[in-house]
Parts: sequence; C-alpha cells; structure tokens
Amino acid sequence: MGTTDDATTRLATLVAHFSQRPVTSAAGHSYTPTGRRTPATVSAAPLDLDMLDHIDASVQEIAAHARQVNPSAGPLPARVEAAYAWYMESTALAPAAEQQRRDTIVYRQSLEHAIAMGDTRVVRPHRCPACRTVGLMWRTEFRAAVCTNLRCVTTDGMSRKWTLARLAYEHIAAQSENSVRDCAT
Repeated sequence: MGTTDDATTRLATLVAHFSQRPVTSAAGHSYTPTGRRTPATVSAAPLDLDMLDHIDASVQEIAAHARQVNPSAGPLPARVEAAYAWYMESTALAPAAEQQRRDTIVYRQSLEHAIAMGDTRVVRPHRCPACRTVGLMWRTEFRAAVCTNLRCVTTDGMSRKWTLARLAYEHIAAQSENSVRDCAT
C-alpha cells in the first residue's frame, strides 16, 4: 500500500467514524445526573469540531500546494476521500522538487491522521534523524516524537524531539535516495 493510499484510507476513516460526536457513557447515551443542574446555554455540536477542523486544514493544505504548483488545477472533488487522488493528478507534471514536497505533505498528513485516531505506533518504525536508531515514541504533550536512545540527547541533556514534518521529510528523502540508487544499478 502506498503513502497516498494510507493517507486516503486514514482520511476516510476520520470522516466516517472520528468526526462523529464521542459517546459519553457505556450505554451510548449522554450521562444525565439526578438532581439539579444548570441548563446548557449552547447545545453541544452533533460532531467533533476539532476533528472537522483537522480534516478541513488537511484538505486546504493540499489544495493550496496543488494550486501553487498548477494554477489550472480543477476544483476539489465533492468527496473529501478523493482529495489525495486529485492532489496527485494535479501535481503529476510538477518539477521533481515539488513532487517530493507533495509526497512529504501526504506522508506527514497520513501520520497526523493516524495520531488523531489514537494510533501513536506509526512513529515507532522511523529512525531518529540524529542517531539513526529505531524506537521513537510519540509524546502528546510535546506534539512530537521523542528519541528513546539514552545517548541521543541535546546539549542540555534532554531527549531529542522531532516533528512529524521532519520525520516525513526524512522518510520521503530516504525513499527518493533508494529509488535513485536502484535506477543506477
């Protein structure tokens, strides 16, 4: 499965399942305490607005890049799940550097979608950009991947932290390097 397929599948899952309002009790109903309570002044949204913002920001980012590279790119598809296919088609004739940037954006967003769904294991197989060991761990409080190698620390003794953008860049650059090496042999 390619990077675009992963991103498309994860985005479709976000739209279908994770944008809905979370269940607040085991029975699937909102918990209503007995006794007096203050009535709500604003009713709760029927869906998770943070997840909708995440989905919208992802689609807007790829649309902006596609239109920057190809001003004649057509309109975004009606279904959000088709956005990545549209992005690939719209940037297919772009220079190699822009295609690498596109692939990096798609891979980063795929990681972001997985983490938004609670799957933080997606960062573990990546190598630390500093020490090159495998075993990064996602830390939500930092919104970053942290190297678990005890020898890989900053000058002040803290574990190194890496953004998803940096991990995506390293991953796509390594893939590009490998494909060039394979073509040369």
